[in-house]
Amino acid sequence: MSQPLLSIHNLVKVFATRARTLRALDGVSFDVHVGETVVVVGESGSGKSTLGSIVAGLQTATAGEVRFNGEIVTKKSWKGPLRRQVQMVFQNPYQSLNRRMSVEATLAEPLHLLRNVKGSLASKRIDELLDMVNLPRTMRSRYPHELSGGQQQRVAIARALAAEPELIVLDEPTSGLDQSIRGRTVGLLKRLQREQRVSYIFITHDIDVARAIAVNGVVMRNGKVLESGPAADVLDNPRNEYARMLLEAVPVMDPTVKRRREIYYRV
Repeated sequence: MSQPLLSIHNLVKVFATRARTLRALDGVSFDVHVGETVVVVGESGSGKSTLGSIVAGLQTATAGEVRFNGEIVTKKSWKGPLRRQVQMVFQNPYQSLNRRMSVEATLAEPLHLLRNVKGSLASKRIDELLDMVNLPRTMRSRYPHELSGGQQQRVAIARALAAEPELIVLDEPTSGLDQSIRGRTVGLLKRLQREQRVSYIFITHDIDVARAIAVNGVVMRNGKVLESGPAADVLDNPRNEYARMLLEAVPVMDPTVKRRREIYYRV
């Protein structure tokens, strides 16, 4: 197999206060290859979001190693090309979007700052980004409060794509959406991945979404990786007892999970 796009080795993150020390990540290791989706699942407090924020450069690890395209990632790296190559989509798009910025201004910002695209070229690229996420070009002048939750998340995805990244970290991107919008968003992400050859780290507690989009899966608990490998094994036939309990706790309306995915997560 080719060199991983992203390689995480023995990652540790410790938060220390006067009262206590919290080990949010404890020896996390896995790889992400080009064009691949690795889904990270686990209960609240398992360290999923902390992991995502470190990969996206929003926090620094206490120990361990992150390599991107074979190069060790450091604080200095995030001031260079990595700032463009790794982007993040957050759980709540209304909070992650600037309420004072129109859709056009939101998409223009990363074009200006990360790709030095301005003027008519930026305007043309904004139209292309809106087309990519299936939003009408007439939405350029709208503000976040004028959009639905699904539309807001599509703007957030378009903003991430504006930088033309190699990797996008998606932190619970569908959790605030209703079932039908959730399915269309997953379908959109799968199509964009095929077209753009972008890789995803997809953080979620929704096992159905995880099954629908994952190539490989990682199950976390208390900052540790309990199980990792091909999604068909990790999400459908886990060896770890906690992973089995986690999956069995998910209510399924249709006993044939495959059928449910076909209904809700069409591309």
